[in-house]
Amino acid sequence: MDMVLLLLAYFNEKEDAIFCYVEDTCLAGEIHMDQVPLTPTMIVCGLSCYSAKRYMLSVDRTIVKDNIPSFASALCLMFGSFYCFNIHYPSELASTLEFLQRCFFSINPEKGTKVEKSKKSRLHVNPRVLTLIQDLSDHEWREA
Repeated sequence: MDMVLLLLAYFNEKEDAIFCYVEDTCLAGEIHMDQVPLTPTMIVCGLSCYSAKRYMLSVDRTIVKDNIPSFASALCLMFGSFYCFNIHYPSELASTLEFLQRCFFSINPEKGTKVEKSKKSRLHVNPRVLTLIQDLSDHEWREA
């Protein structure tokens, strides 16, 4: 959980693009879905990820799984949804999701990207993600 929040802060990406916070007693049918992104989103039942006892998963503004007991399970389900449903990463989460893809889930395609296409040409690896990976690798090598 800390790592995801740290990545969001490092890449200056918004928490509300990946998490939607609701009251801890909220049921799936009580969520105002018009306030939830269309892309796979973790619904956090509580004031913060730290205090939440359960999570839900929304895809296309529909709750596809409720009563998820842990942050790790919810994160894996959310991330897997991008692949299962062939959904591009939203541009506002491009760096965080690509870092998770490459460093946590070990998905490293030789070509292509899951980031939404923009007018700019896309590199195979997001330069911000590549820089962080290289910095972490350099630090690991020096510490060994």
